[in-house]
Amino acid sequence: MTKVRAFTSEFDEYRKDESRSVGQAESISFPENEEDVCHILKQLYKDKIPITLQGGRTGLAAAAVPGGGHVMNLSKMNQILGLRCNGGRYYIRVQPGVVLSALQKGIESKRLDTAAWTEEEQKVYEAFCQEPEHFFPTDPTETSACLGGMAACNASGARSYYYGAMRSHVTGLRVALSDGSMLCLRRGENFAKGRKMRLTKEEGGEICLELPLYQMPHTKNASGYYVCDDMDAIDLFIGSDGTLGVLTELELELLPLPAVIWGISCFFRKEKDAIAFTKKVRKEIGQAAAIEFFDEGAIEILRRQKARSTAFSSLLDVDAWVDCCIYVELHCESQAEALDTLYRLGEILEAAGGKETETWVARNANDREQQQFFRHAVPESTNMLIDERKKIDSVITKLGADMSVPDEYLDEVVEMYRRSLKEYDLESATWGHIGNNHLHVNILPRDGEDYRKGKELYAIWAKAVTKMGGAVSAEHGVGKLKRAFLEVMYGRKHMIEMARLKRQLDPYFILGRGNLFPSTILEEGEGKEK
Repeated sequence: MTKVRAFTSEFDEYRKDESRSVGQAESISFPENEEDVCHILKQLYKDKIPITLQGGRTGLAAAAVPGGGHVMNLSKMNQILGLRCNGGRYYIRVQPGVVLSALQKGIESKRLDTAAWTEEEQKVYEAFCQEPEHFFPTDPTETSACLGGMAACNASGARSYYYGAMRSHVTGLRVALSDGSMLCLRRGENFAKGRKMRLTKEEGGEICLELPLYQMPHTKNASGYYVCDDMDAIDLFIGSDGTLGVLTELELELLPLPAVIWGISCFFRKEKDAIAFTKKVRKEIGQAAAIEFFDEGAIEILRRQKARSTAFSSLLDVDAWVDCCIYVELHCESQAEALDTLYRLGEILEAAGGKETETWVARNANDREQQQFFRHAVPESTNMLIDERKKIDSVITKLGADMSVPDEYLDEVVEMYRRSLKEYDLESATWGHIGNNHLHVNILPRDGEDYRKGKELYAIWAKAVTKMGGAVSAEHGVGKLKRAFLEVMYGRKHMIEMARLKRQLDPYFILGRGNLFPSTILEEGEGKEK
């Protein structure tokens, strides 16, 4: 049985995640199976000890950064547990600590360790190995992310434009509640009635939930609890930021890999031309699985990195005239379809002010990998820049927006970003999922004053995006860093409703304390109501 250990200096790395935030804890554990998780939860529940859940710690909202109490790191729960087939579709069961890249490689190579699987699952796997290649479509930039963490924040990535975020591909969950009791949820089996939901524990007994009454935005969204009338119960736990339960097992849908995947990088002199191109592609190119954006600031950072670091020497050169880039990934069923789509894309590009002759077209895996390196080098280079500046001024961190808006507000939100960054005299680099109107605007503070102004500006953006019907977090979750923005988006009344829902599942606010809302929110809210 896994033990709870004192949190000594040997565990210092578990005080932080990719947000660069640092916390503290008194104890830590590394459960290896569901039994371990339940045993530890029951131990800690008696003393009401707060628990921060962790996986690969690749999150950007500090959800995995402890604020005291216990750290439960699930990275050792890294087994692929089985496979089933239904209606020609394959569904794979995994522990939450399975790393995305390990799942991707296992599916691609068809070399999974099936020794502990049932005889029936092994037969399904034999059939799967004879099938054309499959893939798991959720593709965040950081492939070292753990699947449990990806579900906890409803992660997405570039291909979410076509395939949707993590929620779209989760078909089953096993969830340990804060007292160590278990829920087993399968998509399509348990639905709310309006905003009332009943959950049955495996040990017996029902939990009756009152769901919050807010309306979620009609855009890409990972902000707070997913709630709507007559919703599927499984969706409540996906995107809950480690606050409602511990995901001990997930079942994920695999999809057939498209026969042809091509990547096309299109370059523009003017940002407005790139936006016009994006709108036209969304309307006319149904084979676009991803539409990604890189602005002048992002491209300039890559130019500097290529010049100064041999690690980036293989980056493709971007001509000096380029102001921004749109990357389009095509998923087609044949070479003929891909060629026809490429020609149409070229026509749209020319009409928007770009040049067909100035594009990068990747028709094979090696070329796509080179383009992927270009895309992934942007956030990596930005983080390196901020780390250098932090050595001079320790208050500095990167300020990364993760907001989205409905289609009709794309021009308006980009204009707002540009105008206000200029007014505040802030350096920035912008990239991300323009197909979903979801841009990562990264403010790059040069000193403490820039950092202060950047935080002020983000609060202004949160209000503006909310008025547009958008989301303050589209894919990274809320964690601890964005909870003030969540209140801007939903208002104090609905935040209290969220907290009351949490209390119905986690009476002592043990799990993910500090994520989404402060642990004192109910006392504060109920005091005002009196």
